[in-house]
Amino acid sequence: MGNASTKPSKQKPHHISPYIALIPVAFGVFVAADDMTVMVTVLTQVMIDFRVPITKLDTASWTITAYLLGYVAAMPLIGRMSDSLGHRKIFAAAMVAFMIFSVFAALAPSMEWLIAIRVFQAMAAGAMLPVGIAIVGDLFPAGKRGLAIGLIIGAAEAGGVIGPLWGGLVAKYLTWPWVFWMNIPLGVLTIIPLYLLLKPSPRFRSPVDYVGGVLIALALSALTLALSRIDRPDIWLILLFIVTAIFLCGFILRQRMASNPLFPNSMFASPTIISANITHLLVGGALIIGMVTIPFMTTTVMEKEPLEGGLRLMRMTIAMPVGAVIGGIACQRMDFRIPTAIGLALTIWGYIQMSGWTLAIGDPSMSISLAATGLGFGLLISPIALAATEPVGPGERGTAAGLVTAMRLVGMTLGLAAITSWGSQRFFSLVSGLHLPVPAEGESREVTLENIQAYSGEVIDIGMNLFTEFFVIALLAAAIALLPTMFMAWNHKKHLEAERVSDT
Repeated sequence: MGNASTKPSKQKPHHISPYIALIPVAFGVFVAADDMTVMVTVLTQVMIDFRVPITKLDTASWTITAYLLGYVAAMPLIGRMSDSLGHRKIFAAAMVAFMIFSVFAALAPSMEWLIAIRVFQAMAAGAMLPVGIAIVGDLFPAGKRGLAIGLIIGAAEAGGVIGPLWGGLVAKYLTWPWVFWMNIPLGVLTIIPLYLLLKPSPRFRSPVDYVGGVLIALALSALTLALSRIDRPDIWLILLFIVTAIFLCGFILRQRMASNPLFPNSMFASPTIISANITHLLVGGALIIGMVTIPFMTTTVMEKEPLEGGLRLMRMTIAMPVGAVIGGIACQRMDFRIPTAIGLALTIWGYIQMSGWTLAIGDPSMSISLAATGLGFGLLISPIALAATEPVGPGERGTAAGLVTAMRLVGMTLGLAAITSWGSQRFFSLVSGLHLPVPAEGESREVTLENIQAYSGEVIDIGMNLFTEFFVIALLAAAIALLPTMFMAWNHKKHLEAERVSDT
């Protein structure tokens, strides 16, 4: 199928259980995902060390944005490279690069250097999840990959959950560079078992379209940069969107003209693959809205400690790895559409409950809605990944996995941009109708305080209403995702027969 027509060389029999061989892959994915969120809790310490004032918080936050930038930009190209050069080899190379740039990050002399290094560190980290998904295809036969995919994706979700906690422990007992120094022994604990337990991956020696890979990476990078400043409409925003359009058009032309395009044309002929990518885009938008809104709402209008905001978010995110494993098991027994639709239904139900929250919300209703939403998001991740990768040939799995993973991150960027731009405008339009509590001549101090308190209460109510509207936007994105999900049908028997034929 596609352009990767060269059959891989036969390998010697491999007697280690594929689930055992998958352990270092899952661990590497966990470590890489952990670094995406770890900076959240050490950012203050980094700012103090580099003497960055609180007024420059938007600059400091680029240590997080830069990671997302590199993470999403490299996925399509590296996924394709792994098909050509070998999944195990690229996974190991990505971990080595991740360790090297972790050293550079720990030794960074300034905030600007740290931000630049984080981009390259993330490019290495971003390779591991799609290549890990492709390795599942090497280890497991068709129809038996659901649980393994669930374990890999569950490891990635768990890394994102543990990241802030890990950063908090490092900040409390060590200094922030140890966040990066610890990646060295963790990387060694990944690479050694990887070569001991995992046999060399098949290689499909079709040419890699590096020009197309660079063009799509530049388009994704420009889009991420544009959306990160969507709340500040200026000439730079316009230029970034123009640059995005130029690189995207260049990529499309390259895709049509190249004899071996980055994404095989057969991928775009499959309704299942297209539907999976569209669904993942919408799911990414719905997910990031919840992940941003829950802690921010808790620490602002609800006036709780930041720790409480993190704990509330964890009630949602901790259910996602569990859901990913359950969804993976379900895929081995039923149509991909069923666990995806159930996951979306749970997510929609959870967001409906959250959209009705008030300042007095408490347990158990709060925890139930958060856990249901997280479980829903977890349930649908594995079937979407399988729907995007199963229809392709063995030599295109890394490419397909890179594309579908990148689509989720693009969706997250779009969702964040949506609530950033629309939310600020909506808030100012709502508060513009309020009358400022300016003391009138001869007004008593008690009356003035009462007016101020009444005004503050109205502002808090407006803020609470705005946050619940964010949940409505998220549930609408999840509801729209049900439409492409209906086209994620997959004929397991036909695929099993095709794989048996290709192996003979």
